[in-house]
Amino acid sequence: MLHKARAYFTHEDKKLRDNRWIFASMLVGAIGSLIASFVLSVEAIELAKNPNAVLSCSINIILNCATVGIHPSAHMFGFPNSFLGLIAEPVVITVAIAGLAGVKFPRAFMFVAQICYTLGLVFAFWLFGTSFFVIGALCPWCLLVTATTTFVWFAITRYNIRENNLYLPKKLVSSLQRYIDKSYDKVLLFSVVTVLIAAIIFKYGNALF
Repeated sequence: MLHKARAYFTHEDKKLRDNRWIFASMLVGAIGSLIASFVLSVEAIELAKNPNAVLSCSINIILNCATVGIHPSAHMFGFPNSFLGLIAEPVVITVAIAGLAGVKFPRAFMFVAQICYTLGLVFAFWLFGTSFFVIGALCPWCLLVTATTTFVWFAITRYNIRENNLYLPKKLVSSLQRYIDKSYDKVLLFSVVTVLIAAIIFKYGNALF
């Protein structure tokens, strides 16, 4: 079993191997985000019933889902933001599974997927910024959504650049393809994650540890 899994992800065809890692990353990230969205949805319903409810992820004054959950930013469209995850992540999971099965997606479909997930990434970072700078509290499950959304966005972007699905000028596409060939996108991904972790520790470290 382990041998087959190892062979699957270490295929001699570089493009096929890269695809498998991309879609596997998307699958893991989307599953993680779906779980977090489900938990946050349940907790949003609990808060709607009782605004003073003590939630399982309300660990202290900083790591506090309830504080974040009752803020207006948690209901941007008139319903809990987590409901969007319940809608979107199953789609991402389906795409990831199809990609692992070797399905070749239409260019227009992946372009639309890129736009949608980019909007999702912007929204996730806006919510993180609101929690970090305005609310002054962090929701552990929301942090998981931010992290997984970031990983999935980088994965789908890598695929779309390589497959030329973004309708960009040829010169720019060539530059971006050289960029991902050297795995600079992975360096950028881990740099973003490192900066986020460092920012949280720098601002809230004393309260967290």
